[in-house]
Parts: sequence; structure tokens; C-alpha cells
Amino acid sequence: MSERTAEETRQDIRDIVIGMAPDQGLADRPDPELVEELGYHSLALLELAFALEDEYGLPPIDRERARLIRRLSDVQDYVVAELARAEVSGGAA
Repeated sequence: MSERTAEETRQDIRDIVIGMAPDQGLADRPDPELVEELGYHSLALLELAFALEDEYGLPPIDRERARLIRRLSDVQDYVVAELARAEVSGGAA
């Protein structure tokens, strides 16, 4: 994440989440809920996870952590934290 600021990364993540959302009707909200407002269902959430893993070189997310992700900001926080963790450890996320 050293080449991009956390805020730029958060905007990129927002673009990915909104772009893949099954229902973009409430996408203009600042922090939409993935399921209730963006229409994500289990398969769409899985596709989103794979897209973010590929885009940012993240390890697969564990079920316990995934259950805590409910809003766009949760996704952003998770990805930014994983990128920072990888940067500190000097390796891939």
C-alpha cells in the first residue's frame, strides 16, 4: 500500500464493491450495507471476496472474519488492514 494512500485504496475498494453490487439503487449512500442495500447474496459475496483477493494479493478470508463484514466500510477496513499487515511483515498480504 506504500504506493497508494489508504484513502485512494478505500476509494478503489468502493468502486469495486459498488461495481459488482447486484443492486446499485442505494450505492450513493456513504456506507451502504452489502446485503440489505446493495443486494449481495452468498455467491455475489464470494465473487467479491475473490475479486478483492486477486486485486490486492490478499489471503483467503476466514469465515469468522467474513461474518463481521456487513458494510462497505467493513470491507475497506479489512483490506487496508491486511495491506498494512503485509507491508509491516515485508511480504504478500
